[in-house]
Amino acid sequence: MRVFFDSSAFVKRYISETGTDTVLAWCDQATEIVLSGIALPEIISAFCRLQREAKITDMQYRQLKSLLLADIEDAAICDFTPAVLAQAISSLEKNVLRGMDAIHIGSAVVLKVDVFISADKRQLDAAARMGLRVESA
Repeated sequence: MRVFFDSSAFVKRYISETGTDTVLAWCDQATEIVLSGIALPEIISAFCRLQREAKITDMQYRQLKSLLLADIEDAAICDFTPAVLAQAISSLEKNVLRGMDAIHIGSAVVLKVDVFISADKRQLDAAARMGLRVESA
């Protein structure tokens, strides 16, 4: 099963919060984890924010970053292609979304994933309207 995670969901693989158990279960079920090319900088940004807010130490930041980088070696990462951008634009035209959320949706549509996982209700609704099977994290 090809499981697409947007950044709001995949970060829960590393930071324990509501939805972490769901994300870990989907990771276990996945035959392939799929991410948009923007996921890595968005997740690193979340780690940096936690570090700045002193919610994680410098060592914890380095450990989380190492885990993430190791995980994405085996993940399918979607590039920015004209097809992804066209789907993102279509998603923006049909929904109230942030641009980055639309890129995640466009990536998942183009890659024809089996399920789209997000922690963002508005993004999930938009992804469903674009024909994706969605699950909340």
